[in-house]
Amino acid sequence: MNLKLAVNEESAAAPAAHSLSRTIAEFAQAVEYESLPPRLREFARYHILDVVGTSLAATKFEFAHRALSGLTATADGGSVSVLGMGATLPLKDAVLMNGILAHGLDYDDTHPGGPVHPSSSAFPCTLGLAEFLDRSGKDLMTAYIVAVEIATRFGIAANGTIHKSGYHTTGVAGHMGCAVGAGHLMRLNAEQLVYAQGLAGSTASAIAEHRADGAWNKRMHAGWAGAGGITAASLARSGFIGTRKVYEGHDGLFRSHAGAHIASVMPEELTAGLGGVWRTEEVAVKPYPVCHILHACIDSVLVLKRKHNLKPNDIAQVRALLHPETFHSVCDFAELRRKPTSDYIAKFSVYYTLAAALIRGKCGFAELEAEALNDPAILALADRVIYDGDPESLFPKYFSGGAVITMKDGNTYTHVEKINRGAGERALTGEEITAKFIENAELACSPSRARELRDLVLDLDQHSARDLAHALGRL
Repeated sequence: MNLKLAVNEESAAAPAAHSLSRTIAEFAQAVEYESLPPRLREFARYHILDVVGTSLAATKFEFAHRALSGLTATADGGSVSVLGMGATLPLKDAVLMNGILAHGLDYDDTHPGGPVHPSSSAFPCTLGLAEFLDRSGKDLMTAYIVAVEIATRFGIAANGTIHKSGYHTTGVAGHMGCAVGAGHLMRLNAEQLVYAQGLAGSTASAIAEHRADGAWNKRMHAGWAGAGGITAASLARSGFIGTRKVYEGHDGLFRSHAGAHIASVMPEELTAGLGGVWRTEEVAVKPYPVCHILHACIDSVLVLKRKHNLKPNDIAQVRALLHPETFHSVCDFAELRRKPTSDYIAKFSVYYTLAAALIRGKCGFAELEAEALNDPAILALADRVIYDGDPESLFPKYFSGGAVITMKDGNTYTHVEKINRGAGERALTGEEITAKFIENAELACSPSRARELRDLVLDLDQHSARDLAHALGRL
């Protein structure tokens, strides 16, 4: 009894005031499906379709089965659906597993400002919880948008500092978005939503050491963010008190995760125009299953190859043009990346992806298989790929990139894409996203089933979340 009184007194004595987390909490508590702009709902439908497709494709890869094996070994029952694998797990294990599927191929959507991959944490989190709570498709879509919006805004506010400090921004930003999205589904009040964010801040990590050795850590960051967000929201609902200034506090997330780069953080971007300006609409869908930083460079070499009928054997050098702040993600550890020993290392190699695109004329899943990774022609050309800074890059607004190809006869050809395909005015159309979904889904199911799932996802606000999850889980 005394403990309960002490908790109530502490809560009353230290109100959240209008911290950043309080502003976010009031937004999340107030938002409703009917209040969302129709264009935003349409945007969300196609981004959900995209992340479902990448998740289904991932079920055909080794990492997915190793992850499911590891999680089922310690799971005790559970009824929440695992996408495309005909399995169920306890809620948070299912969210972790689905997040691994969503982000594991690095084919999920991206906001370059963080950079952050918001859908691969937001959708597994809100789908799993909405299935567990038996919420409507409208509830699911609203919570998903809320989670994407907050994760995206966190990435923008962090302004690249979290990546520079050795963390993977998706795992950190995803925790915060998922805490708010889960809290919305749980119908938490504003004070509880403040607590949820405060608690999520304590579990938000995601180190980026995978850059050095191609380890699989990154694949689990989005799912762990979803599980962490649900945990934080559930604790907050029970009255477990979380810190009130998790972002801007003296020992808050920005200070702890931006470190020496704290001066570059823009905390005001977390809440500027919140509820009126939807940063979610800036999130870009990927046309290639590799690091988003590389897409404009890949497109550039393919444009030059087609335009000038270039023969790879006649190429003396390929110079990739990138923003210097992206070098650590796709250029460093050159020896490892020039001769990648796994598809995952290849996905983050400027040398390999450009060489593969020039040799094969494309850069898809086939170019990441063992046969391609050991192709002497690709590896030989990868040795002739170098990189340089692009002083006119629009990064971080866009993943600008280009290429300068020098031929053995001395001719030089240049192409630069300031706005990467899939972003901004070059956003993929609904038809293009649908085509990507069908291609991905057909790796896991029949063409007719892929079309059925497409229709179900695009019409998800007319169905229950549980019906959707069951259909996606049992192909």
